[in-house]
Amino acid sequence: MEDAHCHILSLTPEDPEATYFGVFDGHGGAKVAAYAANNLHRYIVKRDEYNQDREEAIKQGFLECDRIMKTVESLKDEMAGCTAITVFMAGKELWCANAGDSRCVAGIGGVARPLSTDHKPMDVKERERIEAAGGFVEFNRVNGNLALSRALGDFVFKMNDQLPQSDQIVTCLPDVVHEITDTEWDFIILACDGIWDVLSSQEVVDFITERLSRGMEPEDICEELMNRCLSPDCQMGGLGCDNMTCVLVCFLHDRPYQDLVDRCAKITKAREIRENSCGESEDDELEIETQDSETTEVT
Repeated sequence: MEDAHCHILSLTPEDPEATYFGVFDGHGGAKVAAYAANNLHRYIVKRDEYNQDREEAIKQGFLECDRIMKTVESLKDEMAGCTAITVFMAGKELWCANAGDSRCVAGIGGVARPLSTDHKPMDVKERERIEAAGGFVEFNRVNGNLALSRALGDFVFKMNDQLPQSDQIVTCLPDVVHEITDTEWDFIILACDGIWDVLSSQEVVDFITERLSRGMEPEDICEELMNRCLSPDCQMGGLGCDNMTCVLVCFLHDRPYQDLVDRCAKITKAREIRENSCGESEDDELEIETQDSETTEVT
């Protein structure tokens, strides 16, 4: 298991009103992911920009964490790396930062809203940076090796001293999405690519919403989600055989948990009605087509 995660409900003492969540999908070893889970937020909250420009503080914090890891005795020669999907929340404001192919999705009234974009080597923007830095993309992998194009660690891809950190073959510079939440927001889910390789964002939101509607606890829902995505064996070409980590954050909006349960129950019931209506409509269309076919044959 090379993944790590972090959930802090109060960033005391630096910012006791803020919360922080992160999932770090390690590859090539567990050390970089473990270091990032324990330390990334510390570099961010200590930045001078933190109180004036949260987005810039997050970006610079990612870069600083990566620079320091490169000098840490136990990490500087590591071949390992990790993705990073993190969320800072303060009041109604939310900042989601992503470097890699892990993903964060919000469930808002039963609808999936992406809060991050996967960084893959075949994407035009990512490929241009990789090639400009002297790398190449082969078999949809960086230099034929790495299946993602942004990560912490992976220092073998960050050795061009003529380029800034943000322009290396593999960069840790995150994309940051800023959102204002409201009472329609039910939850956010942060998860590594092992989840998203199996289920779409909307399928995951439906999965979670239905289980919230039954009053299940978040940790139990996470367990069921990972069991749903795990392959029963390793004969599936790798699908469902990856390490999996997810963090589910439920929004209570200063109300009892039961209010969230009731809200999700209404969403789930409405979705079931729509699906049943669509199924009946398809059956009606099939019956009409059959009748038309029989009429043609008689004619």
